[in-house]
Amino acid sequence: MKANYHSAVQPPYSLLAELTHRCPLNCPYCSNPIEMAKESMELSTEEWSRVLWEAAELGVVEVHFSGGEPLLRDDLEPLIRHAAALEMYSNLITSGIGLTTEKAIRLKEAGLVNVQVSFQAAEAKLSDFIGGYKAFEKKREAITAVKKAEMHLSLNVVLHRMNLDQVDEIIRFAEEMGAERLELANTQYYNWALLNREKLLPSWDQIERASAVYEAAKARLKQKMEIIWVIPDYYASAPKPCMGGWGAIGLTVAPNGIALPCPTAGIIKGLSFENVRESSLEYIWYESESFNCFRGEEGMPQACLSCDLRHQDGGGCRCQAFALTGDAYATDPVCQWAPEHHLIEKAVQDANNKPIESSSPLIYRRYSQDRSAIKRLLKK
Repeated sequence: MKANYHSAVQPPYSLLAELTHRCPLNCPYCSNPIEMAKESMELSTEEWSRVLWEAAELGVVEVHFSGGEPLLRDDLEPLIRHAAALEMYSNLITSGIGLTTEKAIRLKEAGLVNVQVSFQAAEAKLSDFIGGYKAFEKKREAITAVKKAEMHLSLNVVLHRMNLDQVDEIIRFAEEMGAERLELANTQYYNWALLNREKLLPSWDQIERASAVYEAAKARLKQKMEIIWVIPDYYASAPKPCMGGWGAIGLTVAPNGIALPCPTAGIIKGLSFENVRESSLEYIWYESESFNCFRGEEGMPQACLSCDLRHQDGGGCRCQAFALTGDAYATDPVCQWAPEHHLIEKAVQDANNKPIESSSPLIYRRYSQDRSAIKRLLKK
């Protein structure tokens, strides 16, 4: 390691390659930014190939091809082949739409190892409503394609108020589909999900019931299917660490080449992020100001420095602190001792007392959204 490298920084383990923000689905909890990168801004095949090469040189061992919908890129197959040639494990994170058996077999031959297909619910009517697109049957076809291609299969379901009572059905559906892994990913409230929080944040009773179902299923299926469950931040007494730590385990490259220490870090205004078109991944990972500003105890809120939990939660999530307070250096409001914890308490109180019918209509993820209306919502 070069002498000017930060002595405590280890090489990244994984790369999240967000090939595009384009997607046929319009999920109201999408983690993509409100201002999404246009197709004309996307990295070219050659640029992505260089990013993959630099990632491998840096020590990355696994690459997750994501979006938006990565299947919309015509160069997905050669990029997977390139990653395989660089001896990196490849995972495809997809809605499944457009994944035929023929295409799945070609991707497998190119070197793809695992496919993670997203579902919005366990049955078509609700799933299609949440996704804003009739996709449920297309997703089932994608699963069939993955199984025929003999690749590893994971399913991901983002949980929220509208589908949390379906957890038992979701688990059984994943079991029937032959999934090896199921991610029950409780919604994290950034970007589109934050806009729709009033409609998505579940009640405490829902979480308790779903948690009990999960525990029973985990015990029943422990030899058959891995199930991942994490309680929503808003119902925890302490925040979760930021993706294993800010710039600690992996990095994200957005469609327009912006490199991020976590997938949602781009929401933080006033923090400048490097672009892979102008800087190498090596420089970005080890030397850039954006990747180093919140590493370890660097930039940790003063109140967190004396907390015994700081080594567990890393001072909480900087993106969440910014999203809720406008200050990335503030204590994550999820923390029960945070000065702004009342923001979380108010949201939870509303979720447990206000009927969902009285909440605002869903704002679906679309390029054509009224930006002025969104800005008004963000100020609430």
